[in-house]
Amino acid sequence: MNDRIGAPGSGLSRRELMIATGGAAALAGCMSRGQGDDPESPDSSGDEEDASSDLPQTSAPEVVQVDEQDGSVTLRSVTARHPVHPIDSMGGPIELPQVWAFQADDGEPSVPGPILRTTEGNDMEVTLDNTDADHPHTLHFHGVRKSWKNDGVPTTTGVTVYPGEKHTYTIPANVPGTHFYHCHYQTHRHIDMGMYGIFRVDPKGYEPADKEYFFTLKDWDSRVNRQMAGENVDYSPRQRNPDVFTINGKSLPRTLHPEEGSPIIVDHGDTVRLHMVNAGYMSHPMHTHNHRYRLVEKDGGQVPEAAQYEHDITNVAPAERHTIEFEADADPGIYLMHCHKVNHAMNGTSYPGGMVNGIVYRDAMNTDVFADLMEYAGYEG
Repeated sequence: MNDRIGAPGSGLSRRELMIATGGAAALAGCMSRGQGDDPESPDSSGDEEDASSDLPQTSAPEVVQVDEQDGSVTLRSVTARHPVHPIDSMGGPIELPQVWAFQADDGEPSVPGPILRTTEGNDMEVTLDNTDADHPHTLHFHGVRKSWKNDGVPTTTGVTVYPGEKHTYTIPANVPGTHFYHCHYQTHRHIDMGMYGIFRVDPKGYEPADKEYFFTLKDWDSRVNRQMAGENVDYSPRQRNPDVFTINGKSLPRTLHPEEGSPIIVDHGDTVRLHMVNAGYMSHPMHTHNHRYRLVEKDGGQVPEAAQYEHDITNVAPAERHTIEFEADADPGIYLMHCHKVNHAMNGTSYPGGMVNGIVYRDAMNTDVFADLMEYAGYEG
């Protein structure tokens, strides 16, 4: 089990969390309900729950330091169920009854998939192990320059990894920055089934920030996941109508769960760097409360210092990657970071929910407000 707490990247240890909360996080018990709770929020009730209950459950995405594995990693596709917000609070429970999650090596399957991190100049060997899968897949990596046969598009490379097969892609780490990978077989469906993740190339001599975290934004039409789980629903990608909105696979309040969610945990005075990737099909204007930031990287390109300016909203289009940086210099507390298409900040008809996260100062963790949020998120310490 990972000892780090918070979003993937740097964060607190479990011991530091317990000290910071003074046990406040352990007060979670009975669940409170949000405004306008929606009994029709997507979940897997009835027969669908019975069908999906035998599937493994996804975990939070992990950071795989590929350099520490001699430059190689194996990804597998695992059919799983995905709890977006699994408890009865703030419009929950919400579950995608079937996803196709990526699993790295002997880790746990996750949606989004594991964050593959390497260093400029250190090429990766990524093996797609489709031995136990039921569907053909491929791997396509954005950003870096690679050979034709490693592009991951079956129709233009002639390479498809069928069930029972394995294939190794050579991915050069020749473009520093934050990138995106996904299955490129029947892309419109396979991304919506959860087959995507972040690929990070640190430049040579990279200096990490005090706190550094990774986030994947995603809009979902849960009908495709329910249909693949056997539910009798109509779905067409031409009539896609998203009803679930997630950050690292979770919706508020589960986004704030210290272990399964992705709270942005900071100390006053930290320099904070956030890497955001949009794996969905809609643009998401991401807004921070009480903090102004600079866009320092975009789509694998460094933004010149002369072009950086402070602002508090950045519109992340599909497949774009934005890296922002700010100083944690506000009055220590808990501040939202959310998509400002406000209907994306909902769980069904319940507000708030959806694509909402929080900047959480360690000094605010030993408060009744934080304890209440942990109760809504289902965290029991």
